[in-house]
Amino acid sequence: MLTDKHVAIIGGDARQLEIIRKLSTLDAKISMVGFDQLNDGFIGASKQTMDDIDWSTVDAILLPVSGMSTDGKIDTVFSNEELELKTEQLSKTPEHCVIYSGISNEFLDDCVEKSNRSLVKLMERDDIAIYNSIPTAEGTIMMAIQHTDITIHRAKVAVLGLGRVGMSVARTFSALGADVKVGANESYQLARITEMGLTPFHTSHIKEELRDVDLCINTIPALIITANVLAEMPLHTLIIDLASKPGGTDFRYAEKRGMKALLAPGLPGIVAPKTAGQILADVLAELLTNEATN
Repeated sequence: MLTDKHVAIIGGDARQLEIIRKLSTLDAKISMVGFDQLNDGFIGASKQTMDDIDWSTVDAILLPVSGMSTDGKIDTVFSNEELELKTEQLSKTPEHCVIYSGISNEFLDDCVEKSNRSLVKLMERDDIAIYNSIPTAEGTIMMAIQHTDITIHRAKVAVLGLGRVGMSVARTFSALGADVKVGANESYQLARITEMGLTPFHTSHIKEELRDVDLCINTIPALIITANVLAEMPLHTLIIDLASKPGGTDFRYAEKRGMKALLAPGLPGIVAPKTAGQILADVLAELLTNEATN
């Protein structure tokens, strides 16, 4: 139980609602900021502004999966209020206060360092990333069906990267009957691709390997589908880039060449916000419970 645990949940999307429900059942005290347009009521949760919160009592702060922008702004879909978390506010929290965010950037890292607080980047956890790869794969299938005029069955598909997302995506498209090849740059990854019954290739040969694909799915967070690569790809190839912004594709050149390239980070929160929220809620509840017992 999280009785007497004060959690400030700032901004976010529908995933945050599942977290609020979960923490509410565990008897946490919840301050919701950026939810003024939300009609749902939650036991133990109250809508507040950044100025209303008594920061000296906050044990944990939960930011959206997207964290905050490079100028400190926090996204929310349930309010028109502009949200911003400042170092001065963090410094008023108890020393044991932990900030939870999906991802981070230099601005958030700097705020946390200056306030001498702890930061947990949830999306870097293996458990969350692996669970999230399931709705990501399903969302990628949805996009492939929506934006092509061919079946996935027998389509030539290239997946770039064999991380937690790449592995699930490659396996799912293969299960649907696609001819899947996977690009990676480590020998153990190439061995794993072979073990999975898929066709491996080294990313140094990406230009040659993408010359005949119908669908290219990128999971590598670096510019890998360059103008030189795009210039030799078929014009009908659909590119779905799952890497975090700005992705790994030269979108400017893809548009200039008349190719359809879609940047689609954060698919779990789009195609399955309830499931994605439950994944975050379960892990976060465990983390907060462990802190409460330490």
